[in-house]
Amino acid sequence: MPDIDQMGVRNKILRALPPAEFKLVMGSVTRIELELGQNLHRAGDIIDYLYFIDSGFTSVLTVLSDGQPLEIGLIGREGLVGVNVVLGATNSYSETMCQTSGGAWRIPAAAFRDLLPRCPRLAELLLRYIYVFNIQVAQTAACNAHHDLGQRLARWLLAAHDRSEVPELSLTQDLIAVMLGVRRSTVSIAAATLQKAGVIRYQHGRITILDRGGLENAACECYESVASEYRRMLLGPPEAGDAIGFSALREQ
Repeated sequence: MPDIDQMGVRNKILRALPPAEFKLVMGSVTRIELELGQNLHRAGDIIDYLYFIDSGFTSVLTVLSDGQPLEIGLIGREGLVGVNVVLGATNSYSETMCQTSGGAWRIPAAAFRDLLPRCPRLAELLLRYIYVFNIQVAQTAACNAHHDLGQRLARWLLAAHDRSEVPELSLTQDLIAVMLGVRRSTVSIAAATLQKAGVIRYQHGRITILDRGGLENAACECYESVASEYRRMLLGPPEAGDAIGFSALREQ
């Protein structure tokens, strides 16, 4: 693979690496395109590849015994799909599905394990990322149990907006219902309420965020709780010239 400009890579973890580590990692990756609905990992499967998301975002889903999936987290260009390999996992506990088209840097799990001892900054960033992703999962569980659907929908749309980098999202009510673990009819009511307030427009399976500030006001505290942990824990080193936290996701 020819030399790759580090600042041309959009994944926040890769951008924050020292140049020597970046060169090592990029020597083992392949750039791939991601398709809407594509499964990167299925529950129980061996993790053969890990994916540094470069654009778009994915949903991490836990699959219940009746086959019903429920979203437990989102991964965009702030993260790595398959990161639990860092902790010694060989099989995927959850399913990871692409919510949008996009791109990723794919690395074989064997090559990743070989590289990690030689890349201390990468290892540090990934441990921090695991921590904040677990915060996201825990906060999502609390949110699903205690907050009303309108707040939860606003939280989810904000998190999706952070990662998608575009104000318009292609989302059917059926898909949102699966992501939030509710009935389709209740999603319709919650979306209509947000639309009436002027913060979103929902037409033909597309949600356009019209008022980001209004959407933040409509969300529960769970969005900011998670986003603030990302900002606190995942700031890149000064020499990288780039932050991994959500504060910079939509600006670059």
